[in-house]
Formats: sequence, C-alpha cells, structure tokens
Amino acid sequence: MLTYVDGVGPDDPDANEAVFRALNDRSRRHLLDHLHERDGRTLTELSELLPGMTRFGVMNHLKILERGGLVTTARAGRTKLHYLNPVPIQLVYDRWIDKFTAPLVAALGDLKTNLERGAPPMSPTADGAPSHLYETYIRCRPEVVWAALVDGDQTVRYYYGTRVESDWGPGDPVRYLSADGDVVADGRVVTADEPSRLEMDFHPRWDAELEAEGAVRMVWLIEPADGPPGSVGPLTKLRVEYHDLDPTGPTYRDFTGGIPFIVAGLKTLLETGDPLAAPA
Repeated sequence: MLTYVDGVGPDDPDANEAVFRALNDRSRRHLLDHLHERDGRTLTELSELLPGMTRFGVMNHLKILERGGLVTTARAGRTKLHYLNPVPIQLVYDRWIDKFTAPLVAALGDLKTNLERGAPPMSPTADGAPSHLYETYIRCRPEVVWAALVDGDQTVRYYYGTRVESDWGPGDPVRYLSADGDVVADGRVVTADEPSRLEMDFHPRWDAELEAEGAVRMVWLIEPADGPPGSVGPLTKLRVEYHDLDPTGPTYRDFTGGIPFIVAGLKTLLETGDPLAAPA
C-alpha cells in the first residue's frame, strides 16, 4: 500500500488511506493527543501512555503514524524523539473533509482544532535536537523547492502574502515584506547550501510581543526521496526545524499555529500551481 509519505498529496486516494488508517485507531489517536500536549517524546515515554500494551505494540502504532506522515522523528544523541506532524492533517482536512464519514471527520476535526490553537510546550531539547519541526513530501525536484523558498514572487503565494528579499549568501540580511512594503520579519543567512539546506536567524516583527522575544534559528532541509513503486516523476522531502525556541513563550505558540499553513501551502502550490487558501 502506498503511504502518505510516498504519495503525491491529498488528491491521491492511497495517500488519503494512509492518513485515515493512522487515525482509525483509538490507541494511535491517544498517542497523537499526548504528542500534542508535549512534543518530542521518546518511545519509553510513549509506551508509558499505553500501559496495557507491549513496547513492540507501541512501536508498531508509531510506524503506522509515521507512514501516514502524522509523526516524524529526530535524533538527540542516541535518543530518538517523536514529534506530531500536523501538515497531512491540514492538507486532507482542507481539501476533502466533506467526503468522509462522521467518525473520521470528528477525529480530523479534533486534531485540526488543536493544531490551530497552537501546540503546548514540548520536552526540553538536547544534543542539537530541534525545538519543533514539520515535514512533508512534495512531488517535484529539490531545486524547485529551493527556488520557492528564496524567490519572492513565489513566497507571496504561500507565505501569508509576504515577499522575501536576500542575496542568500552567508551573513546576508533576509527580509520578509508585506504588500505595503513593511518589514514583517527579518534576520541573517547562516547557511545557504543550494538546494539542500537553508539556515537563517528569523526575527518576527509583526507583533510587539514576538519582536521583544527575539530571533530564533530556522532551518529548511531539502533532499531527494524515493517514490512509491511505479510512481512517475521526482519526489522531495522537505523538513522545517526551529531551534532555540522557548516552548513557554508567545513565539512558540504563534509559530506552531502558523507554520503548518505555510508548509501545506508550499506543497499545494508546487504540486497544483494554485495557492492554498489562507486560514480564516
């Protein structure tokens, strides 16, 4: 069976099947609810949430969630951390919600509501693990994803209408401009390794409280990925990481509520040519 990770997006029935299969189990929804409450958990921590189940059983549930793209992982030294990845939920909910039965709609609706409220704090990070991350797969070449990140004509179509400006060399300034030309965010390029890694300091300016909290480190990681058997065309894995983000601060709440729309919008734009509608 094709998985959401290997599929082309919310129009692919096999991709939809992987997402809904992942949601169609009470134990897996229980794990997602707890990852929403506190992200970045180990297998041991997640196993404690299902005391009547073996560690192997929990591992199998996590594998199904990973195949559906709803959970992604990162290493902190020798420890594997699990993160809630709401992007597939957002894509499927926005496009297909009216076509599914009530129980599945309820499951998606609850998770989507949590997503829009912003995720509560995650575990303290260590050994360079990100404070928060999102991941998706896009049916295009890595060079196309890179261009969408650095080309202002494209960012205005998925990045809340903002146009990015930079020369994209290490140390170069980065600015995100509103339609009126106001600077809504800025920072500096740390690494620009085309087309695989874009790292920058990102300082939000659209809100006084966020501006006072200061800049965070944002990393966009792009790599080719293997598609499903018989698939046509290239596939690219896109991963967005935030580092040095205070899990108790307003920037964390704002970013975790907003970045899924940006990532989903980027995927939709590159695969269909049409922007994802902005959230109400």
